[in-house]
Amino acid sequence: MQHNVLILDFGSQYTQLIARRVRELNIFCEIFPYNHIPSDLSSYKAVILGGSPFSVRGEDAPHPDLSQIRGKLPLLAVCYGAQYLAHFSGGEVAASNTREYGRANLSFIKENEIFFEDVAVNSQVWMSHSDSIKALPTNAVKLASTHDVEFAAYKIEGETTYAIQYHPEVFHSTDGSKMLENFLVKIAEVPQTFTPNAFVEEMVAELKEKVGNDKVVLGLSGGVDSTVAAVLLHQAIGKNLYCIFVNNGLLRKNEFQSVLDQYEGMGLNVKGVDASERFYAALAGVTDPELKRKAIGNAFIEVFDAESQLIEDVTWLAQGTIYPDVIESVSVKGPSATIKSHHNVGGLPDYMKLKIVEPLRMLFKDEVRRVGASLGIDPELLGRHPFPGPGLSIRILGDITLEKVQILQDVDAVFIDGLKSWGLYDKVWQAGAILLPVNSVGVMGDERTYEKVVALRAVESTDGMTADWVHLPYEFLMKVSNDIINKVKGVNRVVYDISSKPPATIEWE
Repeated sequence: MQHNVLILDFGSQYTQLIARRVRELNIFCEIFPYNHIPSDLSSYKAVILGGSPFSVRGEDAPHPDLSQIRGKLPLLAVCYGAQYLAHFSGGEVAASNTREYGRANLSFIKENEIFFEDVAVNSQVWMSHSDSIKALPTNAVKLASTHDVEFAAYKIEGETTYAIQYHPEVFHSTDGSKMLENFLVKIAEVPQTFTPNAFVEEMVAELKEKVGNDKVVLGLSGGVDSTVAAVLLHQAIGKNLYCIFVNNGLLRKNEFQSVLDQYEGMGLNVKGVDASERFYAALAGVTDPELKRKAIGNAFIEVFDAESQLIEDVTWLAQGTIYPDVIESVSVKGPSATIKSHHNVGGLPDYMKLKIVEPLRMLFKDEVRRVGASLGIDPELLGRHPFPGPGLSIRILGDITLEKVQILQDVDAVFIDGLKSWGLYDKVWQAGAILLPVNSVGVMGDERTYEKVVALRAVESTDGMTADWVHLPYEFLMKVSNDIINKVKGVNRVVYDISSKPPATIEWE
């Protein structure tokens, strides 16, 4: 990971997407707020300035200190970055008469420019700005135009600085990834060495050096992140890794035992702890979603701490924190070095006195899966849908009882098993069932019923930041609805959630 690309964040919704596109080129990159630039830039091979919801002409415009970057490192300025370079380097930026949002096409590309190698005139790009560059900065040369924007791309002579007013990172910029590759690989000459195998090799060596012969405790959840973290640590420190898998009573049907069986086959040192009754007691009468989360988090810490105390001389707590958690903890509106440490344990209390180790903290979710594949982890486990930390508690609207949990577990099992048997599971990013706090009238046989309503939810997404509902076949929905009503006592109505995120969220609570 020594060949870094530095991405400066100005608050754009697309910043993480730039990082994902760079990582897809097998190039390691990191995101930092524009006002929290690392003091040591010696390991960076190139810098990318991201977009921003701000205008460079506004009083609150973000002003990065580029004195150690411009002219010293290859620089690509995207959207706000391009306007910033123009506005403060002898050019002119003004409010555009024709605000350009959405699809546009390159109507002119300067010939023999490496940045646009293998990119044809009329290539589609994605615009998202109300300002526009009216005059180029000092020593700049126009590289591309669209029908409405003359200076869609430019470079500054005498330095390796390129600027574009569109977003190459979004799907709708047809040749966006090619342009990023041309800049990073051909112009900046950044080595493409960031592969899953290379990450495993480097991380195992780093963990051996960092942890040594110390003991590490890890809270397994059965999910992808904690599992990959456990296997990485196991490769590095072997028997000194102690895994604890807590059953909070809010897992999927039969999940506690099936996950334990799976871990046993992987050679991990795992202790299963059934603390269901403790969690139900903590949730008794609680209906507010945030209070549910807190009750579950506190109960988990108590159980986890008690189990950790049974292991002598534990020094480290391992967590499956991934890169989006890290990025979110360092805000553009006030940089902070504080990294989230709640991924598996809901917050680390002072009395636990353990040092933190997070082997996946620089990876996105899809990268975690690729690393897991290179470690030989079962594809079925790696392909598991994300599952909320508070479990089924936030899929039961209202208070939590054992009866409600069992009803929802049965409904969820019919739904998930159905997706798998119809070959639909891997086409869905996340699916689950929600138990609604309403009853509805129904007829079963010759009797009138007044029973529970459940909602089914299935979404497609890349990282959960945005999501769209999945158009499941009507025949499947008909079959699964009949199966749920016929097999799960207490349910007489099934509905399907067709809301997207935004404005809705994936979970209901």
